[in-house]
Amino acid sequence: QVQLVESGGGLVQPGGSLRLSCAASGDTFSNLNMAWFRQAPGKERDFVATITWGGNRKVYADAAKGRFTISRHNAKNTVYLEMNSLKPEDTAVYYCAAARKEYGLGYEASAYAFWGQGTQVTVSS
Repeated sequence: QVQLVESGGGLVQPGGSLRLSCAASGDTFSNLNMAWFRQAPGKERDFVATITWGGNRKVYADAAKGRFTISRHNAKNTVYLEMNSLKPEDTAVYYCAAARKEYGLGYEASAYAFWGQGTQVTVSS
């Protein structure tokens, strides 16, 4: 069983930056593909970005391209989401997700078996 704990959310002004972290435990981190999703009130959980177990391939949602960067540090069992040029429409609960690497990269929430509890990101002046 994989446990995921997100941190780094908060209140930021439009145009600002935040870095989210997700610490994993319970399995060998380098066996896991990792992803970030987000869910705004009254909306579905949307894909943001994903990264392969070795970090060599990253895929972003259109809304994240050019502003967000996903990365991982396997020795620290941690995945990050660096968010720049934040907009009010980025306001959401951000979730970290994990899937064992043999299942390949996925862009749907159903592709990920393990989830964190979420961290709130609010972009407002």
